[in-house]
Amino acid sequence: MSATAVPVSRDEPLTHKQIVTILIGLMMGMFLAALDQTIVASAMRVIADHLQGLSAQAWVTTAYLITSTIATPLYGKLSDIYGRKPFFIAAITIFTIGSMLCTLAWSIPSLAAFRAIQGIGAGGLFSLALAIIGDIVPPRERAKYQGYFLAVFGSSSVLGPVIGGFFAGADKILGIDGWRWVFLVNVPIAVAALFVVTRTLHLHHRRLDHRIDWWGAVALTVAVVPLLIVAEQGREWGWTSTTSLICYAIGLVGFVAGWFIERSMGEEALIPLRLFTNRTVAWASIGSVFIGMGMFGGLAALPLYLQIVKGASATQAGLQLLPMTLGIMFGSILSGQLISRTGRYRRYPIMGAGLLVVSLFVFHYVTADTPLWQSMIVMVFFGMGLGFNFQPLTLAIQNAVPLRDIGVATSSATFTRQIGGTLGTAIFLSLLFSSAKDKIGEAFHTLAPQADFQAALRSPVGDAAANQAFISQMKAGAATGDAASGFSNALNDSSFLNLIDPRLARPFLVGFSDAMSTVFLVASGLLVFAFIASLFLPHVELRSAESFQKARAGGSPEGDAADDDAEFVPPAVGH
Repeated sequence: MSATAVPVSRDEPLTHKQIVTILIGLMMGMFLAALDQTIVASAMRVIADHLQGLSAQAWVTTAYLITSTIATPLYGKLSDIYGRKPFFIAAITIFTIGSMLCTLAWSIPSLAAFRAIQGIGAGGLFSLALAIIGDIVPPRERAKYQGYFLAVFGSSSVLGPVIGGFFAGADKILGIDGWRWVFLVNVPIAVAALFVVTRTLHLHHRRLDHRIDWWGAVALTVAVVPLLIVAEQGREWGWTSTTSLICYAIGLVGFVAGWFIERSMGEEALIPLRLFTNRTVAWASIGSVFIGMGMFGGLAALPLYLQIVKGASATQAGLQLLPMTLGIMFGSILSGQLISRTGRYRRYPIMGAGLLVVSLFVFHYVTADTPLWQSMIVMVFFGMGLGFNFQPLTLAIQNAVPLRDIGVATSSATFTRQIGGTLGTAIFLSLLFSSAKDKIGEAFHTLAPQADFQAALRSPVGDAAANQAFISQMKAGAATGDAASGFSNALNDSSFLNLIDPRLARPFLVGFSDAMSTVFLVASGLLVFAFIASLFLPHVELRSAESFQKARAGGSPEGDAADDDAEFVPPAVGH
């Protein structure tokens, strides 16, 4: 399909061909952000070793999260006022500049600064792509098109670790350090995306003369930045340390100030508070926070299980997560098609949240000896739960607000999911590593007296130097009453587990797996709240193509918003 301009009349609905042409550019932009997250994560250890900053690598993630989270609502509000296309192009451009700068990084602080620039661009890629689809496609048809976006997310979750592992494992490619290609690979994709978007994305926009809520943006920054920092660094600082308490206090001040500023700004607010008086927006936002926590918590824990307990490489772990990706794609495509046919969306977040609760609860029973095929079956249902939630919640919010608010509403939904995801990752990884030492100790005291472990002490197999170093450290720990301390270094560097005798490594694998069981159990409990929120999600009839086109043509001053209060279905799994 050639990337040619598609003439769009406000008075005529877009054809399927026109929508798909626009969709190609949007998907390329979203692919940039989705691929970047997974490809960098799989290569981060090699990058940190090369830049001699392994202990400080968390700041690279923190910088990206801070700027992308703060930028998301700004893109939504500004694009509502000035139009989507210039800001989507700006987001791709900023992301590309940040990627090129990352290839020049000479230290971890410099890489963190450049990743922050990348994050400013990434904040607009997801939310604006969804908002643009909300602008041009009626709600009843929107679900099947948004399913393509989740297919992009799913494919990137598989391709990212594979590509990242390839680049990180290469010493030089065309005379450039292999790990630098992790960022450089974004450039040709971004250039192609810019070309397609510039040629195909021609949308009519009615300029809204509003003030820009800069003080609201400052307050949001003051509220969110300290909390994101402590979420990433709290495990190292201590959750009740003086530094953490200062971050909590600053965040609380920013939140209170932001509430007063947004209330005083009214319709001009960065995130208008009136949106949350709409029951659909309120309950969907609450559900998104918990879905984000469970999703990112699970996505952070599963690769660790595969790599540490099952001994997979980063590339192998990416491929072993394929069942979850297929589940996401199947759930999103199935729900999208059924929503388009029936006009009903409420049942899917309910079923999806239920699947997530049950899947994580079943993961609680996964041990170091569980066959991989059994874990993969659970991954499929976990992915389906995510697929049933992503687009129906976004669709519900977009359908419940006036067309003029689709940008800020979509970015608010993305914002709440990102906040939940950041908190979930921090909470679950903190819980994992804080409980792992005790669980490993318990496993050691159970397994050490057994014949296999004792035989390995007398005649270990594998790397002789690694075995001897581990046995010496364990004996030194035994002299102080803590023989399990031989495994303590593995919580920072687990690579030696692949070198020592598997019989010696077994207490660590069993203990680490037991700690992960605790994480999955807590995540399952948290997602019960997402399930409860989905029960209270009202069913609002999806806008018809006729009413949607009338709103786009300016037939309704409010954009023909669905009246959330007009049709309230009591909590039941009937819709």
